[in-house]
Amino acid sequence: MTFSIVARDPVTGDLGVAVASKFLAVGSVVPWAREGVGAVATQALANVAYGLDGLGLLEGGLGAVGALDRLTGDDAGRSSRQAGIVDAAGGAATFTGDGCLAWAGGRTGDGVAAQGNILVGPGVVEAMLDAFTAASGPLPDRLLVGLAAGDAAGGDRRGRQSAALLVVRAEGGYAGGNDRWLDLRVDDHPDPVAELIRLRGISRLLMERPDPADLLPIDDALAVELRARLTAAGWSPERDDAFAAQIRTEMSAAMRVGTARSAPASWTVAWDATLIAWMGVANLEERAAAFGWLDPAVLGELRAAG
Repeated sequence: MTFSIVARDPVTGDLGVAVASKFLAVGSVVPWAREGVGAVATQALANVAYGLDGLGLLEGGLGAVGALDRLTGDDAGRSSRQAGIVDAAGGAATFTGDGCLAWAGGRTGDGVAAQGNILVGPGVVEAMLDAFTAASGPLPDRLLVGLAAGDAAGGDRRGRQSAALLVVRAEGGYAGGNDRWLDLRVDDHPDPVAELIRLRGISRLLMERPDPADLLPIDDALAVELRARLTAAGWSPERDDAFAAQIRTEMSAAMRVGTARSAPASWTVAWDATLIAWMGVANLEERAAAFGWLDPAVLGELRAAG
């Protein structure tokens, strides 16, 4: 009742799962991943223990094939199970029990496993794997390209309901606090894969940290514009209400990208703190740059705010 793709990025080591199904909140059941360990999709008549147990076996030294063999070998209900595993070295394995509802099956490639059951046919899995393999860019986007290809090829023959994307990387979570880089879920929607792709775009803006090489130096002209736009948005160093004071205090500890540089006299520490406070209110704190720098995406959002 599900189609999924599990993969590892050979450059970054990121690991993830993308999945869609005619099933409520598929993201609560199928995808599991741990940075530096591996990723697991457990589906069909899912044995959710495959998630944590599979990651434990990988962490204990088994590769994807060995871990999946152990999981299914110890499971009396394996004929109704389906799973895909990728390990931290890029090993991949997929399993489809002979009792899974047709069409059911899977394929593996270098660092990727694609599988599905109750599908319109084998073309769904083939489309996922081929599209993922041909795609470029960050792992989340390649996973979504693969998922969208499977959806376009017919997907779950019962219809559409939910989709999810889980990707882990070292310190990839909010403020670097854990490995959960992306955990996006569409629990009930008539076009869940398209909605998941839309959410990925929002997440890219709000949750991803900028590349220091992309930051804009704040010069006189940019400082004048920033001050004017912040003031128009109701923010200036003179704002002294309780809410503004609290946000400034909280955001003073924000993780900053890049190395501080000198700025024109018109761009002061107080204006910098005001900008960071506005970013906190706009949920853009992950894009906070070091003093004297600005993320172009933040400038775009400030301009869009009018």
